[in-house]
Amino acid sequence: MLHLLYILAFTTLALIAVSNLIRNLIMFSVEGDGVYSRGQSSGYDRITNRSVPHPEFLDNTGKIIRDPLLVMRSIDVQDARAHLDALYEASPSSSSEADREN
Repeated sequence: MLHLLYILAFTTLALIAVSNLIRNLIMFSVEGDGVYSRGQSSGYDRITNRSVPHPEFLDNTGKIIRDPLLVMRSIDVQDARAHLDALYEASPSSSSEADREN
């Protein structure tokens, strides 16, 4: 009898979890349709309707950026290593570690 009650309880919890998952997926898909569509004017309405947009959405003059924000460029391994070494040498902890070694 206890096994049956156990199975019934977890089946109920699983159904609630799946229904919440489906509801959230539908809600996010409806919310996301307007944000990423470039053909409609409503794509940027959510950004422009806010009284103070996030600073990353603004350029130097204060206008909203309508270009993609993620731009990646490839660099050589040696360039990346040189940049990381320069950051490491410029960090405050690198001088204290060099003092400890001496």
